[in-house]
Amino acid sequence: MPKGYWIGHVTIDDAETYKLYQEANAAPFKEYGAKFLVRGGPQEVREGEMRARSVVLEFPSIEAAYACYESDAYQAAKAIRDAVSAGDIAIVEGYDPI
Repeated sequence: MPKGYWIGHVTIDDAETYKLYQEANAAPFKEYGAKFLVRGGPQEVREGEMRARSVVLEFPSIEAAYACYESDAYQAAKAIRDAVSAGDIAIVEGYDPI
């Protein structure tokens, strides 16, 4: 079964309040088995345009990736994020060559 991924690009307007979002998303991410592969950090855009912060989360399955996003706990965390940032998030099925 292919893994699921969240790929996000975010511009943060209020870093202190954004920390509250990070605290609030910890429980649903743990519940659905999310693992950060990329969480901010330096980036150099080589083509096109992107937001200042990139995030990649890996989930054990595409179903878990969707379920986490749709969960009440994550939606509550998202409400905090929405007030202090702008972002683009895609949920993507991983490549499974089998």
